[in-house]
Amino acid sequence: MRVVPTGRSVLRAREASTSSRKRSATQVRRSVAALHAVPLFDGFSKRHLHRLAAEAEVVAFEADRAIVEEGGAGEAMFVVLSGGARVTRGGRKVATMVPGDFFGELSALDGGPRTASIVSETPMELLRLFRHTLRRVIEEEPSLAMGLLEGLARRLRQVQPGAPVT
Repeated sequence: MRVVPTGRSVLRAREASTSSRKRSATQVRRSVAALHAVPLFDGFSKRHLHRLAAEAEVVAFEADRAIVEEGGAGEAMFVVLSGGARVTRGGRKVATMVPGDFFGELSALDGGPRTASIVSETPMELLRLFRHTLRRVIEEEPSLAMGLLEGLARRLRQVQPGAPVT
């Protein structure tokens, strides 16, 4: 049985933007730029990135807040817009996150459990993209799947042995 996250179980974040319809053109452009920097989306056109960005949400976290927890249900990926976080696996710090970094892409693709915990070290702003949004875009335009697979392969090749793939 797959756990479907709700607003209570996914994140304990203060929503910086509650609806993509209420987001300004500037906010959407900022989101497009953030997604454009994610290697996973190298094969996506500006139009496709804009579509994803329009449906993504900006979420904010105070310092010392768990964003995702190792072993927890995963249904979204994140791009760091501002702030910093620590990545822990098995209770040990293994990496840090800074603006431009992204995490959660595996869970956004397969809905599987998180492989690491991410805890904010400073106040943070993140772009959150849910699995159902990414899936819908790919189902409507299957040619994007190959670009996504190539981006994922590049990401996996970059991961050092023993490093977390969140």
